[in-house]
Amino acid sequence: MLAAAMAIPAASAQTRDGPAIVGYGKTFPTDGAQTRPDAKLRYRVLFNITKAAPSPDKLNPSLEKVARFVNLLAIDGVKPSPGDIVAIVHGPATPSILQNAAYGRKAGGKPNPNLELLTKLKAAGVTVAVCDQALHGQGFQSEDVVQEVRIDVSALTTLATLQLKGWALIPD
Repeated sequence: MLAAAMAIPAASAQTRDGPAIVGYGKTFPTDGAQTRPDAKLRYRVLFNITKAAPSPDKLNPSLEKVARFVNLLAIDGVKPSPGDIVAIVHGPATPSILQNAAYGRKAGGKPNPNLELLTKLKAAGVTVAVCDQALHGQGFQSEDVVQEVRIDVSALTTLATLQLKGWALIPD
C-alpha cells in the first residue's frame, strides 16, 4: 500500500509533450480530472500577452501557456478552428515576436528563442498578433516582426473587439 501511494505523486509529476504542439506547452497527466474540455463547444479564446521572459535567452512563458492550452484541448480531441485562439502581444512582451536581428538589438545580440514556438502556434491554427502601438512605442518597425505574427492596430482595440464578439479572455 505504501509503494502504491508513493507511485501516485511520481506519476502525476511527469509531464508529456502535447499532441498538437510537440516540444512546447508540456502538460501533466489529467486522468481523473472532473472538468474536461468539451468537444461540443466552440473554443474562441483570447490570450492577453504582456509579460516578458525572465531573461532574453528564455521562452516567453505566456506564449508557452497558449501552447499548453492548445495541447490540453487536443488531449480530449478538441481542435479549435484556425483563428479561434488569438494571442495579442504588447507591453514588455513585445520583443517576443521580433525577427532575430531586431530581437538581438534589444537583447544584447541574443537570438529570439520564441521563433520555433511562434511557427508551431501558427501551424496549430493560433493567431498571434502584436500591438502596433507597442511595437512603434518601443522603437520597432513592422518589418521587424516575424511573418507568423499579425500586426493589429492596438491591443486595446483587439481585446475589446474580440471580447464583444464572444471570445473568452485569459489574462496574463
